[in-house]
Amino acid sequence: MLGAIIGDIVGSRFEWDNYKAKDFEFLTNDCFFTDDSVMSLALCQALLESKPDFSDLREQAVAKMRAFGEAYPDAGYGRTFSCWLYFGDPQPYNSYGNGSAMRVSGVVYAANTMEQVKQLSLMVTDVTHNHPEGINGAEATAVAAFMAK
Repeated sequence: MLGAIIGDIVGSRFEWDNYKAKDFEFLTNDCFFTDDSVMSLALCQALLESKPDFSDLREQAVAKMRAFGEAYPDAGYGRTFSCWLYFGDPQPYNSYGNGSAMRVSGVVYAANTMEQVKQLSLMVTDVTHNHPEGINGAEATAVAAFMAK
């Protein structure tokens, strides 16, 4: 979790520059947190406040992401995700973007088994990114991090 947020902050100044070299200062005054950090923290809060069996995790995920989005409205959300955050009844919108993989790290620490990692990953992902590629990307990220842990 912390590594994901540090990576987000370190990489923030390169987001639109496609900088590929490995010779850069780790942290500078140009670094900042982004929507990925905000949503990662929102999902961690959802995991912490969810019932022990995670039966309400989807509802918690939606509520926490919308609450954190309201608290940090200028974090750099994409247009479709912004609509999901701020308007009407939030429904999945068939996204296959990288946002699902970028925010899933918290499930690694909440899960006890590989199967639970996959289940929790799906639960926090398909509330927005319900396209199979969005789901698969989040699951692959969570599984890799779980294995590394």
